[in-house]
Amino acid sequence: MSEKSVGEMSFEEAMKALEAVVNRLESGDVPLEESISLYERGAALKAHCQAKLREAEEKVAQITLDGEGKPTGTTPVDPE
Repeated sequence: MSEKSVGEMSFEEAMKALEAVVNRLESGDVPLEESISLYERGAALKAHCQAKLREAEEKVAQITLDGEGKPTGTTPVDPE
């Protein structure tokens, strides 16, 4: 069974895969060449998770209220 490509993973799948990579690396029982491959996959998974979080943050809207505290609409969240 082949591994799913990082780009095809949901945030949750990528986080689970990243945790598995970290656990394998922390075990200390991985040959050097495999450790390098695992590290590279972990870096790709981390970047994918960061991108997914960024996308989610950009979709979040902040509810604006009028003087009486009633919702009047939404404004995009500042990504900075």
